[in-house]
Amino acid sequence: MGQLWLVLGLAAVPALANFAGGLIAEVRPVSDRTLSFALHAAAGIVIAVVGLELMPRALQAPWPWVPMLAFVAGAGLFLGLDALAGYLQARTAARSRGDGQERGASWGVYGGVALDLFSDGILIGTGTVVNPTLGVLLAVGQAPADLPEGFAAAATLRGAGVPRARRLAAGAGFAVPILLGAALGYLALRGAPDAVTLSVLAFTGGALLSVVIEEMVPQAHEANESRWDSLFLVAGFAVFAAVSVYVPAG
Repeated sequence: MGQLWLVLGLAAVPALANFAGGLIAEVRPVSDRTLSFALHAAAGIVIAVVGLELMPRALQAPWPWVPMLAFVAGAGLFLGLDALAGYLQARTAARSRGDGQERGASWGVYGGVALDLFSDGILIGTGTVVNPTLGVLLAVGQAPADLPEGFAAAATLRGAGVPRARRLAAGAGFAVPILLGAALGYLALRGAPDAVTLSVLAFTGGALLSVVIEEMVPQAHEANESRWDSLFLVAGFAVFAAVSVYVPAG
């Protein structure tokens, strides 16, 4: 039971970073360029998490082809959920008037961030099962990515005219998916074989990479395109690389 509280405490770190990003969006003007830079930095960190930590560990499984298939399956599941969300969003927009369509799109972004946070929680819970220090590494590494995600989600809701009280409540609500994912990841896999645990890591990594490709980068380019975008993506990658070097997972 003590380790479950450790998992929840670790998951609270990126949850707080996400909420802090939302607060920053509340107290300062949000330009399209700033939003784009924040999303690119977050994308770079997520790519680094998948490429530097998740897949190298997952491929240590006795049968590496199993986590490889799980990686693809994770991407497929996200694409299916994304298609369903797009369909529901289109129906909502068709029934809306005035700025209803814009608000529907902003809540679509909110749902994408919530899904990403749930995946983060699964990663932290599963990573702690593999090695507690890996759980710490994933929590610390995800925090810099979740801060710009919280910023971006709050900025899109603000731009759509959602009232401040609802924006703050929505930002606080982001703690639910990450804490739930962390608890589920830990409780479901603490007694599972290594092959299963590592496959879940790969599965979640595939879903996260799809979030970057299908949600974060397109949303960033829709907000603003700049020659500096790739620099922020690479810098985000470097931030997590530094964390992975200086917080060794052992």
